[in-house]
Amino acid sequence: MSNLIDIQGQIDKLQKQASDIRAKEFDKTVREILATMQAFGITAKDLLSASGKPGKVKAGKLARQPRAKSAKSNAGVSVAPKFRGPNGETWSGRGLTPRWLKALEAQGSRKEDFAIKD
Repeated sequence: MSNLIDIQGQIDKLQKQASDIRAKEFDKTVREILATMQAFGITAKDLLSASGKPGKVKAGKLARQPRAKSAKSNAGVSVAPKFRGPNGETWSGRGLTPRWLKALEAQGSRKEDFAIKD
């Protein structure tokens, strides 16, 4: 069984090996990164402005062209209400259940009781 001194010696040896490997592969890795940056048109300015915190690049920040708007996007489109509360509150049935309806359901009411009939 190894003692503490033997293990610390192994750790030192492995750290030196890791340092040697890092030094050997550093130049190659930098060249690969530069080639990738050139292929995508990424500049050092893009990298610096991509995030306020070093080392934290947010997805999509480096894209040069805006994303095409999805044809299925319904954001901001008004929808007729499907539910009406006792005090005139309405809900389209989309998104989170509103507080007024949650409270009524907690009291034993059913969501269908508040459905707006056409």
